[in-house]
Amino acid sequence: MMNKHPLLNRNLVLLILCQGLFLTNNVTFIAINGLVGLSLSPVAWMATLPVMGYVLGGAFSTSVVAKTQNTWGRKISFQLGLLVASLSALMCAYAAISKNFWLLVLGTFIAGYYSANGQLYRFAAAELTTASQRDKAVSWVLAGGIIGAVIGPNLASWTKNIFDTAFLGAYLTLAIAGCIGIVLMQFIHFPQELKSQQSLSAGRDLKTILRQPVFMVAIIGASLGYGVMNLLMAATPLAMQICGLPFSDTALVLEWHVIGMFAPGFFTGSLIQRFGTLKMMGVGVVLNLICIAIALTGVDLHQFLIALFLLGVGWNFLFTGSTSLAITAYHPEERDKAQAAINFFVFATMAFTSFGSGALITSQGWTFLNVGSLFPVLLTGAALIWLSAQKKSAKA
Repeated sequence: MMNKHPLLNRNLVLLILCQGLFLTNNVTFIAINGLVGLSLSPVAWMATLPVMGYVLGGAFSTSVVAKTQNTWGRKISFQLGLLVASLSALMCAYAAISKNFWLLVLGTFIAGYYSANGQLYRFAAAELTTASQRDKAVSWVLAGGIIGAVIGPNLASWTKNIFDTAFLGAYLTLAIAGCIGIVLMQFIHFPQELKSQQSLSAGRDLKTILRQPVFMVAIIGASLGYGVMNLLMAATPLAMQICGLPFSDTALVLEWHVIGMFAPGFFTGSLIQRFGTLKMMGVGVVLNLICIAIALTGVDLHQFLIALFLLGVGWNFLFTGSTSLAITAYHPEERDKAQAAINFFVFATMAFTSFGSGALITSQGWTFLNVGSLFPVLLTGAALIWLSAQKKSAKA
């Protein structure tokens, strides 16, 4: 079967599984860290600091990860990230037991190193198949997040009360998942990693790469698309708790949100090849606007569910499209610094929105949060229109 469909080779399938473990960690952290933080924090507005710590740690780790990828290659760097995932999950478990809020924040900050590594799985996917299958490979690896969509929220729900300390079981399970990921990664062969271990100064300088219209829009689409998604997703568990909905409903909403994020990955690559990257990113912007419109109609379970599902699908089109755009804007020898740059902007935006989500949801409410999301969504749409005009002008 794999001979007939070279896209799904053994290396790519294993990377898809690793992506599933990565999103299990990511989604579980999003689902529980705000709630654990709320129970431990000195004041309510600090509740999402552990969520912010996760993405802020990722932002600070992007340059370190670029150096480890360049020095040791994909496999060792990815395995190091998985080791950090296990150790940081154990640190968070101890923080929950000892009721130490700042240790929890530190544990999630350290876990950001794993997040910075995991964000590179999608770029590594392009190296595991033929050039003609590149968009589909990126899309399918992102689709591996469907594993996390199913496991993550349910893991948080199932393990919430198995120990006296709420969510302790979830942290311990994530430590085990990191170890499983290390084993899976050992069997993946990255054919380009030896050739790509060049000086980070090779190729064009970073400023030249960043000034390209295509790369600029890739950064805007990835960072603002992720930022809006993170702003609303991180606030959802707190918003639903404030509205009196049980955690089982929160887990259901997050499950369908993450299904929306990653299930389209099975066909997003094909849609990009057929209709074009910018058009599919434009659809993502429209879905984000519909999400906000639905969220503003009320705070019943079905409104949270539909809005967050559409938010996930919109993110998928924006993020997959941004990745495809970015890959066209740098040469092989510029890989590590270009990927580090785009991930830095993603993590920096996520850090800002993670903090903002907790502060705004506890002080201003769910409606204000959604209205505020309109600005970055419209800015992303404007950037897509600008790049489309640039391309038409270049053709003319």
